[in-house]
Amino acid sequence: MTQNKILVGLGALLFISMMCLFTVSETEKAIKFRLGEIVKNDYEPGLHVKWPLINNVKKFDKRIQTMDAKPERFLTAEKKNVIVDSFVKWRIGDVTIFYTAVAGDIDQANLRLDQIVKDAFRGEFSKRNIKQLLSTDRQVIREVLIKNAKPLAADLGMEIVDVQVMRIDLPEEVSSSVFRRMEAERERVAREFRSQGAEAAERIRADADRQRVVTMANAFRDAEMLRGEGDAKSAEIYAKAYGSDAEFFTFYRSLNAYKKTFTSSSMMVLDPDSDFFKYFKQQK
Repeated sequence: MTQNKILVGLGALLFISMMCLFTVSETEKAIKFRLGEIVKNDYEPGLHVKWPLINNVKKFDKRIQTMDAKPERFLTAEKKNVIVDSFVKWRIGDVTIFYTAVAGDIDQANLRLDQIVKDAFRGEFSKRNIKQLLSTDRQVIREVLIKNAKPLAADLGMEIVDVQVMRIDLPEEVSSSVFRRMEAERERVAREFRSQGAEAAERIRADADRQRVVTMANAFRDAEMLRGEGDAKSAEIYAKAYGSDAEFFTFYRSLNAYKKTFTSSSMMVLDPDSDFFKYFKQQK
């Protein structure tokens, strides 16, 4: 019986101890209330003490949150619509203000922050035209948006870490007309390039034809000169050979004539007493 009382006492002591202790992790921020009034909010990670029934504790995630905003239309300086797709990285700054402003509700915080960021976008985009928005460094826009939205987010106990513009698009009806103009411009440039290319091709072709005619004329001239020189050289050699031994030269020419004549299959009708058979007669 005594042992049971001891166990019950230990159990009650353990239960009371558990009621009096709470832990705060590295990823959390905590607020301690006393009868509904905030008494402390700067807890370090670890084990802490509270009074049961008097104190209660609420914990909040202090890690970076992402608010992925839906694509929104904004007017530019020239009163034209652009569709902006963006997201915001934020975390809890002052947990007490965060709790009192949005009751610690992440969804409510995202709604309030979304409105703040959209107002910042609206004010910034109204100062720039479409060309500036598309050509300006995104880093410049990012820094301006963070600077404008940070003080308003701090009033909600939120700290903006980053604001990024993922995409800036024109509305579909505007995009279609822009693309048509761009297509027409590209087609005009293409036609101009093709015209310039055709002109250059004709010029190159005409120059090539001229060079071909000149080259062939020069080659024909050189060939005729070489042929004339060869004929002159041949005549000179024949003349020297004939002058050295006219009888032998005549005999040699006759032998070549016999060779060409008798090796062919053609028929010849000649007088046996003609000069062609001169050397055949001398062989008697």
